[in-house]
Amino acid sequence: MKRIRVSEFGGPEVLRLEEVEDLAPGEEEVLIRVRAAGVNPYETYERAGNYGANGRQPPYTPGSDLAGVVEAAGSGVPGFARGDRVYTTGTLTGSYAELALCSPSQVRRLPDRCSFAQGAALYVPYVTAYRSLFQLAHAAGGETVLVHGASGGVGIAGVQLARAAGMTVIGTAGTEQGLELIKAEGAHLAFRHDGPGYEEEILAATGERGVDVILEVAAHRNLARDLRLLAMRGRVVVIGSRGDIEITPRQTMLKDTSIIGMLLWNTPPVELEAAVAALNAGLENGTLRPVVGAEIPLPSAADAHRRLGQGGALGKIVLVP
Repeated sequence: MKRIRVSEFGGPEVLRLEEVEDLAPGEEEVLIRVRAAGVNPYETYERAGNYGANGRQPPYTPGSDLAGVVEAAGSGVPGFARGDRVYTTGTLTGSYAELALCSPSQVRRLPDRCSFAQGAALYVPYVTAYRSLFQLAHAAGGETVLVHGASGGVGIAGVQLARAAGMTVIGTAGTEQGLELIKAEGAHLAFRHDGPGYEEEILAATGERGVDVILEVAAHRNLARDLRLLAMRGRVVVIGSRGDIEITPRQTMLKDTSIIGMLLWNTPPVELEAAVAALNAGLENGTLRPVVGAEIPLPSAADAHRRLGQGGALGKIVLVP
């Protein structure tokens, strides 16, 4: 089997293809033939050695999201048969590979209406967005939600989830194509975040009231401005940040607003199960539709990481073995 291996921290070039013997499942393991593997921003931080205590140490195979078919299951794993279409909420051996081992609790049935590429775009983006909106910010129908970086994987998930729950959705992107994608996926309004004055446009669009919830994927750039955009008792959920930023704490006092940190790996098992159940329902009824922006061959994993670093995402990047 072929897999991508990180043997040392560094730039995208440390993602190297190697060939090893096929994996075999243990008694409590499921072996999956990978048809598509999702590429997530956290994997670029981990590869560079910038993911802190949650990052793995080399050597390792990156990735947690994949979709494929069951190749084999251990004797202690009931309910899975060879050929079953599945997606994962994590792996034991990494998803950037032709084969991956998972624990049974990490393997989920892939709805028939989802392609393998869409299945690889599910776990990290959609559970992150769901947990941020509903389990942490407690967003509700009738509220106004601002999704930063709404044309990326987490952003599109946030837009679709918020719209399906009856919220007014505002999205930001850095390109005109991104704005069109955001609106096509359900945003009521879309603004460019790469120019001056977009905060004033958002405030004007809300009648100067502000927004109730912000999903923030670049807190190192936007958090100080986000606090100005919040309505009374508004909440900003910090999903991503690549550095430090100075804020004025008094801005949180003026409107009783909250800054909530979010890390997917902290999700309690019972809340993960609730999120996955909600996502499966949305996939089955068509309200959730993962958008795949690019399918890149597994040997070109380094190119996929470079594309993530360039920004301007239009949907999810997946690797295809």
